[in-house]
Amino acid sequence: MRAIAISQPGGPEVLQLQTLPEPQAGAGECLIAVEAYGINRPDVLQRKGAYPPPVGASPLPGLEVAGRIVSGDEAALAAAGLRVGDAVCALVAGGGYAERCVAPVEQCLPVPEGWSMAEAASLPETFFTVWSNVFERASLKAGESILVHGGSSGIGVTAIQLAKAFGARVLVTVGSSAKAQACLQLGADVAINYREQDFVAEVKAATQGRGVDVILDMVAGDYVARGVQCLADDGRMVIIAVQGGVKAEFDAGQVLRRRLTISGSTLRPRSLAFKAGIARALKERVWPLLASRTIAPVIYQQLPADQAAQAHALMESGEHVGKIVLVW
Repeated sequence: MRAIAISQPGGPEVLQLQTLPEPQAGAGECLIAVEAYGINRPDVLQRKGAYPPPVGASPLPGLEVAGRIVSGDEAALAAAGLRVGDAVCALVAGGGYAERCVAPVEQCLPVPEGWSMAEAASLPETFFTVWSNVFERASLKAGESILVHGGSSGIGVTAIQLAKAFGARVLVTVGSSAKAQACLQLGADVAINYREQDFVAEVKAATQGRGVDVILDMVAGDYVARGVQCLADDGRMVIIAVQGGVKAEFDAGQVLRRRLTISGSTLRPRSLAFKAGIARALKERVWPLLASRTIAPVIYQQLPADQAAQAHALMESGEHVGKIVLVW
């Protein structure tokens, strides 16, 4: 099979097209003929040598794919209501940048009717991440408010749409007026350009001084202290990335007095059972919204599968709004 491998840690140019043996599906797994795969920031970190795959995972990058099942554990497929030939998208721990990819059957979801494979490939990583952190960990409810940092990212556009679909008010931070407008068009209620505005002051103004109930933070660093100021009493902040650094100082007195919760998570190393639980929740609660196009994919650019280096360069430029997807 053709695959995109990391020849050595480095820049986008280390992503090289190679011919490799096809992987073999084991117990509880299926082999997918990949037609499209998504690009995510953890792929960039892995390429740089900063985010190695979990033990036992493929060394190839790639956390989400869409394609057709070509073989697999028949009992596991039957239990999941799937069979050979079905069009699925899947969350994987690695190996997505290839023509064949092994996926746990319980992490496969049907391609929504009428959707292209490229659209389906844009779903798993961000939808699993947002559902797990916003709705399960932070328990966002209808009538509450959420602040999403990086509103124009793949995670951000997913969080906007899901939060709005389930009845929340959405505030986002972005780095340009064009990205602010894009987020507003997706349904965000307030878009704050952090390069020109103090997002703490803007959040306070937009919430009449109350603050927001939930913050989805992929920055960390000094954003943690500022986030504490943005939270309403009993507010919950979830950190899912540390683009601004791993160290933070904040007013712990506010956390105590106002009963705030600061937590975090990473999805890739979690157990198969944990991810399977997210998949079941998505199929029940979110997939009907995708089927009706109440929620739609936001694909910034679709590229040929062998242009992974260009896709990584584009992601690192920060120009994109939504997802970058590659198609074989």
